[in-house]
Amino acid sequence: MRNLLIFISKYNAFFLFIIFEVSALVIYIKYNSFQKATFINSTNQVTGNLYAKVDQLKSYISLREVNDSLSLENARLRNQLKTSFYIDSAAHHKVVDTIYKQQYEYIDAAVINNSTNHRNNYLTINKGSSAGIVKGMGVICAQGVVGKVVFVGEHLSVVQSLLHKETIISAALAGTKDLGSFIWGDNLDPRVGLLYNVSNNATPKLGELVVTSDLSLFPAGIPIGKITNLHSKSAKGAFLNMDVNIAVDFSKLQYVYVVNNKLAQEQLGLEAQQKKDE
Repeated sequence: MRNLLIFISKYNAFFLFIIFEVSALVIYIKYNSFQKATFINSTNQVTGNLYAKVDQLKSYISLREVNDSLSLENARLRNQLKTSFYIDSAAHHKVVDTIYKQQYEYIDAAVINNSTNHRNNYLTINKGSSAGIVKGMGVICAQGVVGKVVFVGEHLSVVQSLLHKETIISAALAGTKDLGSFIWGDNLDPRVGLLYNVSNNATPKLGELVVTSDLSLFPAGIPIGKITNLHSKSAKGAFLNMDVNIAVDFSKLQYVYVVNNKLAQEQLGLEAQQKKDE
């Protein structure tokens, strides 16, 4: 306290000058309308800019929460798409409102780990068995096909990426519905894949969309990519090959949807029984 009093007494002239200066400025602004209006306008601009910066900071901090909310809402909307349902013809003559049975459900998840520069790439998502995820489910995002679930924990799952040498997807040309198979290319380019075993009678075009077929574990029509190069037809070849620009940018992947095909187990069981009978 004594040191404070010594400090004030030593610089009392400076403090008096500050007090008089501030008082004069207040009186000058208060009793002059033009200066008062100018001061208020300048203050409003400063505070307005400050509020804008604070709002931007708050928006940035809550961005993850907003993205999670949007991802959940998108999953809910996907569950209501017509492509998520199949027609139960047996019920058609009984109750009209129940002829559409839901075949696909979507579980939203965030990507917490991802690789794109290996021959076999995987990604980890923050949902597991507690959210209803099981091995073998397909995974998509807003842009297109991502991969399939290969390992499942209670709270986390590992997805075999589309960028994996063993990922093979039944695909089709969006326009003509000609079937083929899609794999990742051998040059390890995360944006280029190969559509092969397409009928030689097909007439694909550059820029044509390649989508999932009815034979895949995904709903039909999910984008895979667009054709960028048509390989020449061989004289004796029965099939066509073509390069495809992959729709999903895996380096920026943040949110995905795990596809629960409610008829998958029934289909696998029937196909397994068929193999036994062969």
